[in-house]
Amino acid sequence: MKPIRNIVATVACLAAMAGASAQGFPERELSGIIQWGAGGATDVVSRALTPGAEEALGKKIVLQNKPGGVGAIATNFINQQASDGYTLLFGAENPQLHPILGISDLDYSKFYPVNIVGRGNVLVVTTPNKPWTSFKDLLADVQANPGKIKQASTGTGGLPFTVGAMISTVTKFPVTSVPFDGDGPGVTALLGGHVDLMFVGAGAAAEHIKAGRLKALAAIDEKPFGDVPPITKDLPALDKYLPWGPFYGVFVKKDTPDAAKTRLTSAFKKAVDDPKFKELMVARGNVVMNLSGAEAESFLKKWQSVTAWTYQEVGVAKKNPADLGIAKP
Repeated sequence: MKPIRNIVATVACLAAMAGASAQGFPERELSGIIQWGAGGATDVVSRALTPGAEEALGKKIVLQNKPGGVGAIATNFINQQASDGYTLLFGAENPQLHPILGISDLDYSKFYPVNIVGRGNVLVVTTPNKPWTSFKDLLADVQANPGKIKQASTGTGGLPFTVGAMISTVTKFPVTSVPFDGDGPGVTALLGGHVDLMFVGAGAAAEHIKAGRLKALAAIDEKPFGDVPPITKDLPALDKYLPWGPFYGVFVKKDTPDAAKTRLTSAFKKAVDDPKFKELMVARGNVVMNLSGAEAESFLKKWQSVTAWTYQEVGVAKKNPADLGIAKP
């Protein structure tokens, strides 16, 4: 019996030490792993957000970019680290689609959402020389001339593809997609007249719109984006997918101690609330969300459900969402 008592005492002691350590969290600097490369949207948002969190935590967060695998490299790396709250994942929406696209088994259900910081506004943009003044005009032209109108895309799983797929589930949208290596090259092709339209994040199009080089026909939302009308004005059936857009968040492993989760959640909530950070987000065409806990988890589930089942409906999902336990929207 004595050895058993010793084992029980040792386990209890270790648990108490872990609890005490979590209560004093953080006791040293933290590490922040950014899913995407330097200078990208996720990188810019993460680096702007971090100083406010550092101030609230009283400790440094050392940031490192680990791009690759459409976000899977960084996500897998975090999953291999200790569940102590000292290694944070600064990520975007991509892992929510990894299971259905066969990229990885890991999505954000395996992590704790410290904060869903915000989401990007998506616009339908074209050039001023095009005759369309609304999405209704564009849609009528697309349907009257199947395959004639060219849409800039970033490939299967990219933002333009996803929005086009959503539209295709509620109405005919027979455009010809032309793939490019990212939003930047796509916008450049649009400006050069090589394609006719693009679904793009507001941040990537804002300066061109202000300068009159592009015009926005609609926002992919239920609400206007500034003076840009919502797409639901001309296509009400799309409202079942909305609000939708690329998003940014901070995550830790799901089994991180509650005390560490609580401290991190509080710190990042304060950081997102900072007026200077909010100003940066709005200037880049983003909606500040600042969600945590059940609200964050609900948002993640809805985003995944809407997008995964859209992919299933248009035939690009490699795994059936139902087999992965993803509910239909």
